[in-house]
This record gives sequence, C-alpha cells and structure tokens, in this order.
Amino acid sequence: MRKIKLIRSLGAGANPDSRVGGRVLFIGKRLLQASAFVLLAILLGAHVSNTDAYPRCRGILNLKLEGVTITAAQSIPAATFTPPGSDRAIANLPGFCRVAATLKPARDSNIKIELWMPEKHWNGRFLGTGNGGGAGKISYRALASGLRRGYATANTDMGTSPNADAVVGHPDRWVDFGYRATHEMTVVSKKILASYYRQPQSRSYFVGCSTGGQQSLMEAQRYPADYDGIVAGAPANNRTRLHAGFLWNYKAMNPTPGSTLLLPEKIALVTRAVVAACAGKHGGSPHDNFLTDPRGCKFDPDTIPKCSGTEASGCLTSTEVIALKKIYAGPTNPRTWERIYMPLPFGSENSTLGLAYQRDPASLPEQFYQYRWIFGADFNFRKFDFDHDQDALDAKLGPILNANSPDLDGLKKRGGKLLMYTGTADPLVPFQDALNYYERTVQAQQKDPSGSSSKNSAAALTETQGFFRYFLVPGMGHCGRGPGLNTLTGMPEAGIPIDSEHDVLAATVKWVELGIVPDKITASAFIDRSPGKGIRFQRPICSYPKFPDYVGGDWKSPSSYRCTNHPRNGVLTPATRYLK
Repeated sequence: MRKIKLIRSLGAGANPDSRVGGRVLFIGKRLLQASAFVLLAILLGAHVSNTDAYPRCRGILNLKLEGVTITAAQSIPAATFTPPGSDRAIANLPGFCRVAATLKPARDSNIKIELWMPEKHWNGRFLGTGNGGGAGKISYRALASGLRRGYATANTDMGTSPNADAVVGHPDRWVDFGYRATHEMTVVSKKILASYYRQPQSRSYFVGCSTGGQQSLMEAQRYPADYDGIVAGAPANNRTRLHAGFLWNYKAMNPTPGSTLLLPEKIALVTRAVVAACAGKHGGSPHDNFLTDPRGCKFDPDTIPKCSGTEASGCLTSTEVIALKKIYAGPTNPRTWERIYMPLPFGSENSTLGLAYQRDPASLPEQFYQYRWIFGADFNFRKFDFDHDQDALDAKLGPILNANSPDLDGLKKRGGKLLMYTGTADPLVPFQDALNYYERTVQAQQKDPSGSSSKNSAAALTETQGFFRYFLVPGMGHCGRGPGLNTLTGMPEAGIPIDSEHDVLAATVKWVELGIVPDKITASAFIDRSPGKGIRFQRPICSYPKFPDYVGGDWKSPSSYRCTNHPRNGVLTPATRYLK
C-alpha cells in the first residue's frame, strides 16, 4: 500500500510525453529525483499483477451500486477482442478487465456503459469517451483507443439503444441522451475502477467529437467536478438548432416531392468554384485546395456558370442557384427573420457528410430523430414551421439537449481545462457555432460577480485562454477527413507520435498536470485521406484568434507557417432566443 500511495502522490505532476521501454510513463519532477529503488517500487506497484487480475475482475460482479446492474466482468487476454454483436475483432489490445453495466438513474432509463481497465501498466488516469450521432450503441473504437494508451476507459450508448428512434415516447431517455448518461457513466466507472485497482484515479479526462463534443461541453457546464481536462471536438452543443440546419438544407435541395437539386457532380462544381475564389488566401499556401479562414471568403454563387435551358454538369440551373443561396444564408425564422443557426461554411460543400449526404433521403433517420421525439414517429418534415414548430422543439428539448451556457466558472475555479476544436470545412457542425460559443464565453469572463463588465475584451480573452482554448483546423471536415488537415491525434503506425505536439489529448494532459499551455499543435493530412498511405503534409493549428499563416518555403512543412492573430468574431450570430 505504501507503493500505491507514492504513485498517487506523483501522478498529478506527471510528464505525459515521457517514454520508457515503449510504454508511456508519466514522470514528474519529483520522480526524476527519485532513487533507483523508489523507481523500481513504482514500476512494480503501478499495475495489478498477473496473478490476481482475473479473480479481481470477476469479483466486480459482486459489487453493489445503487441503480446499477453489472452484466459482465471479464478478464480479456492481450491480443484481439470481438465486441458483442460484431464479427469484426479489434486487434493489438493489451490484457484488460472488461466491465459492462446497465444504469437506471430514472424509472425509464436504460443506459448501457462499458469500462475497460488495463490489467498492467495502468497510467493512473480515467478517460471518458464520447459517442456520435444519436448514439444507441457503445463505441468500441473509442474504448480500444484509450485502453492502448494505458487509460481506464469508459463509453456509453447514452441511453438510446438500439437507436435514437427507439426512444420516441420515452422522455426519461431524452434526458439521458442530453446529459445524464455521460455523468452517470463517469460516476459509476470511477467507483468500479477504484474497486478494481484498490485506489482511485489520479486524474480524469474526457474526449469526444460531434455528439461527443456535445457531451464534453455538457460535462464542462453541468458537472465541472467530473473531469480535470476535457477535449471537445466539433461540438453539437446547440443541438436543437443544429438539426434545424439539417432540415433547412434538406428542404432547400428537395423543394417538392420527387424533385432533388444539386446532385454530387454539381456539389463538386460548387466547391471547385469556392476554392478557385478563396483558397490560398487569408493565411493559406498557394498549393491549398481548401480554405484556412473561410470568414474572409466573399464567394458569390452567381459567378458559377449558368445552364442555358438544358441540364449540364458544368453549370447550375437558376433553381439550383436559389437553393444554394438559401443554404449559404442558413436557417431563419420566416416571421421575425431572426437567425436560428449557422449556415454551411464555404468550402465544405463537397466534404464527407456535406450536401450530398444532407440531401439524401437515406440520411433522414440520422438527421431527424429529434423531430420524431417531439412530433411523433410519423413526423412530416415538409410541414415543419421554422417559427412555431421550432419554438415547440426548443421548449421541450432545448433545456436538456443544448449545452449553450457560457458560464464555465465551475470548471475554471477548480483548475479544470477545456480544449475545443473544429474544422473549417466541417459541413455537419459548422465551425461558426463553436467560434460564437467561444466568444460568448469570453464575454462572460468580462463580467464581475454583480453582472457588470469589469474587463475589456482583450483582458477577458487572456482570462479565458487560461482555462479554455479553441483551435480552428484548416480544411478539416467533420471530426477529421476533409480536403485539408485530417487528424489531431497521434498515430504511431502513420508516423505521428503520441505527444503533446501532435495529439490533443496529450496536450490537454500536459496542460492539466504540468501547467504547459497548448498554444499550437501540429495537425496532419494523409494521402487520399488514408493513414495507411502516409502523410501528405503537416501544419500547425493555433489557439484562436491565431491562424497558421504561410510565410514561405515548403508548403508541406509546419515550419513554413507562423501563428498569427486574425480578426475576432466575423461570423453570423443567431438571435439570443436561439442561443439558450
């Protein structure tokens, strides 16, 4: 037990970039001064021994927690694991204790969680991971990623199994999806890991993108004590208005039954026109086929060649131009003309999950489930009113699904850190919404406890950056992919190290535990967007309001860019009523 206590005392000051024998060891300043004997004691005591891992894991079946039914506690040997209901094995896993449980914090709740705990070489940390879309299943990919890094890692189906449409008529499960499932997963997982390891975690982190980004901001706002560091990628936090954007775009491209506009070749034509007009500007290199800072792009759809009476692939019809202008305008209230949500960003039209996806009827189950929750399983999107029906949706789901509060003082006061990022070519969750949220958080930091402004905007920005940093990623699509940069995650198999210079989670850990602020991170783009084909180029991404500006030299090299301040704000802003 003395060895375990020593590890816990050193965990908070650990260095997330240290490597010993190919394993990640987190070594703080005190540890560097330790004797060889103490270091050996730490290495021997830092994990559950092989001799007792199996019975200790099986023993979790006997753990009694209120509202929790533990359905599995298995010691999984190192190698591969095939998740339940799948025929695809996950390879290259260390040995771990797999715990599955069902949580019922409310009468109709049915939250599934899994917690994977390394049997050896646990890094002492807990990692909560996010889901995607309407959830409805465990993300085993997220669990495997955290496990390989040495974290005790948890994930939840957010209470919507087997899919989001299954919870029509189940308001308890709407709450679970909104915020309760993530928090309950966190609380229960920490109790289980403390039982298994016979000690609590030294630090807790959360990482998620899209719906996972919504989970991230919901945790930061509602439960700031749950995590020490949070990574929020492409956060779908203004949830009820985000889906209004999906519906707005769908109706623009499907104006009448049987009438579909902007086929894939037309969408590609639009993006080529945008790139020709704006790529290589506002910080980008002359070789870019994407936009670094789309706020500076003043693209006019009327500059695209017009079809003269007959349909052709190299032009747009007048009806298609009208639809495109509507999409670029974004959803507004037809009675008051108030802005509801952000428009599609220039340069994202042809990205994965872009206009081709959003106009496809096959995508409707993933885009419109919230409407079925409120308006019934037979919801008719053509009858939706962006005035009164939007108000009804917001009234019922807004308080539980939208993570829009700029008040992060709870996280700030306890020393927590939040890192948020979005791609400038994300067509699903437009970067403008995250930028607007960040600026509203800065505004909140201007005010003193009485509510009056006590700091200027520059001082408030500095204050905000002390605990909350935002990174805009040039050319990245939704949570990756896209025509530009593709990843902010270390991938040793692709030649990208897992360290604070290349990995957002590692950068957040270093910020939390060593106080080293992430001012820039090197992001990577792959050949044909495939990690297996190698790196196409790398570029620094910078803490907003800075962007990577090309200064000359090899455009593929990070050293050819300098983080430079760009103007702040510069995006359309929804009406106040649509920011709650």
